[in-house]
Amino acid sequence: MHLPQLQSNGLSNGDALFQKIRLNGVTVSLGRRLNWPDNYFQLTHAVSLQQYILNNYTGYLFSSGTSYNLSLSQEISRDSRDSPIFPKSGSFIRFTVQATPPYSLFNKVNYATASDKEKYRFTEYHKWKFDSQWYQRVAGNLVVKAQAQFGFLGQYSQAVGQSAFERFKLGGDGMQGFDFLQGSELIAMRGYANNTVIPNGSDPRIAQQSGSPIYTKYVLEARYPVIASQQATAFVLAFAEAGNTWNRFGDFNPFNVRRSVGVGARIFLPIFGLLGIDYGHAFDRIPGVADGGKQNFTFSIAQQLGGF
Repeated sequence: MHLPQLQSNGLSNGDALFQKIRLNGVTVSLGRRLNWPDNYFQLTHAVSLQQYILNNYTGYLFSSGTSYNLSLSQEISRDSRDSPIFPKSGSFIRFTVQATPPYSLFNKVNYATASDKEKYRFTEYHKWKFDSQWYQRVAGNLVVKAQAQFGFLGQYSQAVGQSAFERFKLGGDGMQGFDFLQGSELIAMRGYANNTVIPNGSDPRIAQQSGSPIYTKYVLEARYPVIASQQATAFVLAFAEAGNTWNRFGDFNPFNVRRSVGVGARIFLPIFGLLGIDYGHAFDRIPGVADGGKQNFTFSIAQQLGGF
């Protein structure tokens, strides 16, 4: 059970307008390992309720009001990796579906004339995520990792439009994994600064803050261990990454991606988790973003070992 309660407030640009956001939430999940088709499978169910209270707080599709995010999620995964820290063989595959009730189908609200406060009081969406990782030893202890990720945030009604929460932010270290105040998932992409991989033609000030409903990302890594003991594990790597985000499924093109390459190192210490540093070179500039969205060095602390 997870019970976060976060609050942020301040003054906007020196004027008297008071800004405030508060988040209350609870998540209950239940998982179990399956014996069919083999014992590598795991099934997880979760129900989550979050309450957002905003007062003149920018960065969402609305700035004032109270919004409730009640969702059910179903996740199935298969993990056959021979080690969670430095896998030399096996794979990790996960598929997740998350959805809210389709309030717009039965609440009789006229969304064409509804205020933002009424329109976003009960957020609605359906969300689909897929992650696959494959590991293969090619020579000695040299290991190749291949990964593909995809995320899609859908809507029930055109009149309601996209959800203000549960979007994806691509670029940077992705270290937090989830931005609780913005209700968005953070997806790492080396060579680019945090949240800078935005859809073509988007307003950078809005897109970087609110996130995007669709993303895809591909990773290819060559890894080689330099320390392998019970006290610590360390390895160096070279990587190539590609990914992008879109605002509409009609614009989605899995081959229209921003690209980067680089090198890095990881060390796993039991008391800190997985620590990392990467140097990446981005090939594609992001229009309208400072420095084209490029950032060479990326650091990660207590990085997750797998998944989103």
